[in-house]
Amino acid sequence: MKIYDGMLLLAEILFLILKVFYFICESIFTIFIPTTRKNVANEIVLITGAGHGIGKELAIGYASLGATVVCWDINEETNKRTMNEIKMMGKINIYAYQCNVADRKEVFKVAEKVRKEIGEVTILVNNAGIVFVKRLLNQTADEITRVIDVNLISHYWTLQAFLPSMIEKNRGHVVAISSLVAYQGATHGTVYCPTKSAVKVLMEAVSDELRTYSEGKSLIKFTTVYPALVLTGFAKKTRIRFPSIMIELTPQKAASLIIDAQRQNFKEKSIPSSCQLILYLIRIFPNKVFWCVYDFIGFSADEED
Repeated sequence: MKIYDGMLLLAEILFLILKVFYFICESIFTIFIPTTRKNVANEIVLITGAGHGIGKELAIGYASLGATVVCWDINEETNKRTMNEIKMMGKINIYAYQCNVADRKEVFKVAEKVRKEIGEVTILVNNAGIVFVKRLLNQTADEITRVIDVNLISHYWTLQAFLPSMIEKNRGHVVAISSLVAYQGATHGTVYCPTKSAVKVLMEAVSDELRTYSEGKSLIKFTTVYPALVLTGFAKKTRIRFPSIMIELTPQKAASLIIDAQRQNFKEKSIPSSCQLILYLIRIFPNKVFWCVYDFIGFSADEED
């Protein structure tokens, strides 16, 4: 019996090695031959924080690809402006709803309204986010709570509102806009950085939960995107020693890369791709080496007044 169990374990280990080798080769293959981009025409895409910045450009990008776009933002005026600009492009399947994504009751109320007036959301893009570039001891209780509620807690409410229909139909896609600072905290980011790290782990956990309970049969996709520096106006006093390493992206360019990542079913994607790799490589070395390189690169954001 012991010999049989040992042989069985050995067979499992060999099979595991083969699978690992296969998936590594598959990953390398996709680097050189990119995955065919999914068609998003006729999908219902809901984007939070669509009133400005990346969210606005995501709405424009998805509408241009033929999707029905639902814009959510707490600012009704800017949100409607996004909708009207897209309508002026000749795209009629665009809708705007005022919604405070940090408020669970409001999220569920507006989600039900979307469901009745438009249909079931098939692509959810959790983009809404805020930041106060301040030292920890200068952050007010209200500022800390607001950042955590908008950047992290809102993901729980939108997931609870829209995942059930995706699970029922076994199709859908959830996209979360995290940040490169999810991998490394930074000065004046004592509240913002942890929320982005938490979003990363939340997406991993939800994805694994669906994989486990569906016994690997879930077809719902999850994509977490880690942009570096996007010129959205949140951090107004940034300094970069080597702009060629950490490229300043326009919201339009960032949105284009995010949509591309979703359409190729990337599980994770940093923008630009090199930044995530650099952080991984530096982490191999002792902590003091990391900080020497970090200080040499010289990226920082001055505290807000």
